[in-house]
Amino acid sequence: MKKIIASGMALFLFAGLTFAQKFAFVDSDYILQNIPSYAAAQEQLNKASEGWEAEIATEYEEIQKLYKTYQSERVLLTDDMKKKREEEIINREREVKDLQNKYFGPDGDLSKKREELVKPIQDALYKAVKELSAEGSYAVIFDTASGASILYSNPRYDLSDEVLKKLGYKN
Repeated sequence: MKKIIASGMALFLFAGLTFAQKFAFVDSDYILQNIPSYAAAQEQLNKASEGWEAEIATEYEEIQKLYKTYQSERVLLTDDMKKKREEEIINREREVKDLQNKYFGPDGDLSKKREELVKPIQDALYKAVKELSAEGSYAVIFDTASGASILYSNPRYDLSDEVLKKLGYKN
C-alpha cells in the first residue's frame, strides 16, 4: 500500500514539473531606444508639440495684453463697453482653451499623431514578443519598463535583445 501511495506521489510531482510554466521579461524602453524609427517618431512628436505650445503661449500673451489694456482703460469705459471688452477677453480665452484641447486633448492632434507614428512600432514589438513567447513556450513575459511589480529579475531571462533581433535591429 505504501508503495502505491509513494508511486502516486512521485508521479504527481513529476507531472507537476512537466507542466511547469516558463517566465521571461523584456524591457520595452530599452527595445524602443534601440529602434531608430522610434527615435525619429519621438522627435517629430516633440517638434509638433513645441510648435503648438508656442502658438498657445502667444495666444495667452495676447489675452494678457487685452486684459491689461482693459484694466488701465476701465475707469474711462461705459458699462456697455466694459461688458463688450470682458466678453471679448472671455471668448478669446475660451477659443484658446478649445485650441489647446484640439492639440493636446485625449482625442487631440498630438494623440492622433502619436498613434500614427508610434503605434505601428509598438504593434511590431508586441508581435515579436508574442512570437518569442510561442517559440520559447513562455507562459508569461513581463515588461520591466512598466514597473515596480518585479523586485528582482535574472538577466538570463531577459529577452529584450531577442525581440530586437526579431525586429531586425540586432544581429
